[in-house]
Amino acid sequence: MTPPDHAGTVSEGGQEIVAAEDDPAHSVTLSVAAVARRLGVAPATLRTWDRRYGLGPSDHTTGRHRKYAPLDVARLELMQRALLRGASSAEAAKYALASPVRAPLTAVPPSLTGGELDGGSAPAGGRGLKLQEANRRARGVGRAALAMDSAAVQALLADAIEADGVITTWDEVVRPVMAAIAARWEHSGAGVEVSHLVEECVLAAVVRATPVVAAPRNHRPVLLACMPDERHNLPLYPLAAVLAQRGVGVRQLGAALPADALASAVRRTAPAAVVLWAQLPRYADPGVVTALPRTRQQVRVFAGGPGWERGVVPQPAERINDLAAAADAVERAVC
Repeated sequence: MTPPDHAGTVSEGGQEIVAAEDDPAHSVTLSVAAVARRLGVAPATLRTWDRRYGLGPSDHTTGRHRKYAPLDVARLELMQRALLRGASSAEAAKYALASPVRAPLTAVPPSLTGGELDGGSAPAGGRGLKLQEANRRARGVGRAALAMDSAAVQALLADAIEADGVITTWDEVVRPVMAAIAARWEHSGAGVEVSHLVEECVLAAVVRATPVVAAPRNHRPVLLACMPDERHNLPLYPLAAVLAQRGVGVRQLGAALPADALASAVRRTAPAAVVLWAQLPRYADPGVVTALPRTRQQVRVFAGGPGWERGVVPQPAERINDLAAAADAVERAVC
C-alpha cells in the first residue's frame, strides 16, 4: 500500500509515527522499532514473522522504510495472544491471518501501550523475566505480565487452573513468575507494578476457583490468618481454594491480623485448625502461637510460610511448607 501524499511525520517519545489524513483505519503507521516496543518483542522477531508467515507491514515497498499500519499491528497482537496461550509460532500466525481484524479509528502511541517498565532497560515483553526452566504457561503469564495485560494474565491462569488444578498452577506457574519478577526487581529495582498486577490477577483467578462449601465435611472451621503485621496473604488463597474443593470449610481472616483479634476469633469459633502465615522471618513470632487461647476441644495449629523456616515453631504447632503438603495436613487434621 502506498501512503497518502499528505502524510506527515511526528515524533512520539522518540518513536517515528507517520500520520495520514485520509483513511482513519490507516491514519498512523509505526516503525519496526515502535511496533517491537509496543508488543515487547525484538525487531528481529518481527522480521522473522514477516519472512516466514507473511505477517509484515502492508506499507512496505523496495527502498522504503518498513511501516506498520494499524491493521498490521492488530494482526500481530492476535498472533501474540495466541502465543501467550501456548500456540506454536506457525499456529499463531495461521490464526492471526485467518481471523478478522478491525483497526482502531486512531492508533495509540506505543508509549501508552505497555511501554518499557524500567526506563528503557527492558522491554514490556517476556525478555525481561528469566523463565527458561519454567513451563510454557509460566512463560506466557510472564510475557503478559510484563506487557501489563491483566486480561491475558487472568485468562492464562484460568486456563491453567482448569487444566491442571490450583496446586500445579500455583507451583509451576505462579511461583516461578513471582520469583522471576522478584529477581528482576532485585537486579534493576523495576517491576513493582508488575508484581502488584500479577498478585491481583492471581487473587481473582483463585477466588473464582474457590467453591462455596455449604455443607463442610469438618464440623469446626479452619481459620486462615496472617501473623500480626504480615501483609502478604496471597498464599492463603490457593490453600483456601484447595481445601474448599475438598469440602473443607475455611474462614479467611486476612492480612496483618492483630494478636488479640486472632485470640478472639479462636474463642468465638472453636476452630479445628488454625493456619498462621509468615512470609518474612521478622513476623514469625512464636509468642503469638503460645498465646492462643485454650478451648475445650483441641485446636491444631500450623505455621506456614518461609518466615518460619529458620525460626522456632513452638509445640504443639506444626510447620507446613508447600501447598500440597499443607492442604493434606490440614485436611487430615480436621476431617
